Amino acid sequence: MSQFWGALQAPVSLFFFFFLMFIITTMRNIDLHPMNYFFLATAFFAFHLLLAYLVDHISIHAAMAIASVVSVALVVSYLRLVVGMRFAALEAGTAQLIYLVLFSYAFFWKGYTGLAITVIAIITLFVVMQATGRIRWSERFATRGAVPLPSPR
Repeated sequence: MSQFWGALQAPVSLFFFFFLMFIITTMRNIDLHPMNYFFLATAFFAFHLLLAYLVDHISIHAAMAIASVVSVALVVSYLRLVVGMRFAALEAGTAQLIYLVLFSYAFFWKGYTGLAITVIAIITLFVVMQATGRIRWSERFATRGAVPLPSPR
């Protein structure tokens, strides 16, 4: 049952990762296109797919380590081309370690999985709220120099 529950939580970890990437890129005026997010999602999926097939052949911990390295390498190597190495390795790589690897390992902590994920979520909320508290969101998302749509005739 825990494997089934773990599979259902995969979108939750991806959501947290995307949320943090969105906040960081917004704060730093980094433009990530939805296609970039698509490729990041496929790198997350690569983790789950590789893990699912590796556990039939090697220990779960070795499979987790290999799948983690592969997925993080996919994300970092891709984002270094899109944004640059510093953002790719520091912000994205760290976020992926927390929201993919640590989230996944939380399912090994019997009786503490929900608590561990809740604590990670609350810490994330606190950090994001503190980092963005002074942002004027309406100004940040205001369209600059937008061309008005033609009026219907």
